[in-house]
Amino acid sequence: MYAMRRLQLALCTLSVLSLSYYAAGEGKARSCNDVRQAYSAKGFSLANVPHQEISGEHLRVCPQGYTCCTSDMEDTLHLQSKVEFESLVEQTSHNMRATFVSRHKKFDEFFLELLDTSERSLNSMFTQTYGKLYIQNSEIFQDLFTELKRYYTGGNVNLEEMLNDFWSKLLERMFQLLNSQYHFTDDYLECVSKYMDQLKPFGDVPRKLKAQVTRAFIAARTFVQGLMVGREVANRVAKVSHVNVAPACVKALTKMLYCPYCRGLPGLKPCHNYCQNVMRGCLANQADLDAEWNLFIDAMLLVADRLQGPLNIEAVIEPIDIKISEAIMTMQDNSMHVSAKVFQGCGQPKPSGIGRSARGISDVFSGRFKHFSHDERPTTTSGTSLDRLVIDIKEKLRESRRFWSKLPDDICARGLFSELDDEQCWNSHARARSVATAGEGLTNQINNPEVEIDITRPDTLIRQQIMALRVMTNKLKNAYNGNDIVFQDSSKSILFKTEPRYGVKKMKLYLCLGLMAKNMYTVGLKSLHTPAEFLIFLTIFQRI
Repeated sequence: MYAMRRLQLALCTLSVLSLSYYAAGEGKARSCNDVRQAYSAKGFSLANVPHQEISGEHLRVCPQGYTCCTSDMEDTLHLQSKVEFESLVEQTSHNMRATFVSRHKKFDEFFLELLDTSERSLNSMFTQTYGKLYIQNSEIFQDLFTELKRYYTGGNVNLEEMLNDFWSKLLERMFQLLNSQYHFTDDYLECVSKYMDQLKPFGDVPRKLKAQVTRAFIAARTFVQGLMVGREVANRVAKVSHVNVAPACVKALTKMLYCPYCRGLPGLKPCHNYCQNVMRGCLANQADLDAEWNLFIDAMLLVADRLQGPLNIEAVIEPIDIKISEAIMTMQDNSMHVSAKVFQGCGQPKPSGIGRSARGISDVFSGRFKHFSHDERPTTTSGTSLDRLVIDIKEKLRESRRFWSKLPDDICARGLFSELDDEQCWNSHARARSVATAGEGLTNQINNPEVEIDITRPDTLIRQQIMALRVMTNKLKNAYNGNDIVFQDSSKSILFKTEPRYGVKKMKLYLCLGLMAKNMYTVGLKSLHTPAEFLIFLTIFQRI
């Protein structure tokens, strides 16, 4: 009995000594001062922040046990985690998104200024050479540049038909001027234009110019549309990261970013692999964009190659006035032969009773333009050339490949956001060694130990952006081959129109909504299997 009492006394003494040791030593080690400083630095009130650790049964996200966090603190840090995640995605994707915005603006401004410069040059030179005769007929040339600009800016313009109309109108006007002693009715002039292909009054200039202008403008318009689509997709995907942050993601972010606070370790960074797991889980849908994004970038680079070389858009647009002038000279040289053939085919016109002008038409058309040397060609106010601009854009495009799959890694860059030392880092519950890394993309998150993601429910907006990229990639590939694809949405049907480079073959498929699925292969969208994807597909046409 005595021995038993002595044992109880000894145990009691040990308990008291243990509590005294914790109060004297461990209490200082578990102070919350560092947490209070870090919490205050975030701009939060210290009113309810404990000075020393408290029991943590109330915690719902962070490990329960002794903690420096109250329930209110955990809620505040939970919301802060979402805000900081949005900021991280915003900052990490900013340069890439800004690149598409700035390069789209530069290319668009450069191209439109190139057109304006060419139009001003033609107007100036033709006024000097042809004088009043040109001024009286200048609307033909003004309409040409207006239609070229309208095509480039997305208007429903058939380049080949528009250029054919230009040469037909020019032929009619010149035929009247060269035969001003006759009166021509509208029906007669329509008959004259029918001899364009047979007589080739302007020589080979219309055919060559049509081929060059068509290919160059298709490439330029599709390229600038591609830059616009890349910009819009990047902005929308970044926005998804703000709006559609899953609760499981926010919970995982809180554990990674702020549970160290609750454990009294506010300066401890997450382990690199742990950070990757959390970010790959939170950005799983974005990573699924990567495959189509890379195909889009590759197609953009192909079309960029078309913008360079001897037949680039700059080389086509700048000397367009010289080429048209050469065509006019050819028409003047062949005027007697052309007139004779037309009179033979369309009939002898009635005399106008006015007679030809005292000043011979040959005198009017006697002026020829000199060819510019490379240094004399007009330059844009941007002070750059097309080659330099395209080289810069191509470099930036290459840098954006695999952007979405690399985004988690970029956010978790070692030393910046995650800990360099894999032995001394936060691994979701303590200072310890990092864990294994999950794969990229939505389906691989089934093995993610940090973020519980429903892999059966992909993000709808991300799927829409994948579809937008797929449609644009198809347009880019066709543009590379010299074909123009125009989608027009109407209330009853969608027109899918292919315009080959030389106009030898034209194909128009009027796709009624009920037949769209049957013909989907035509546009290379074989993956549209569900009604939801079909509706997404229709939506894309309104945006591109």
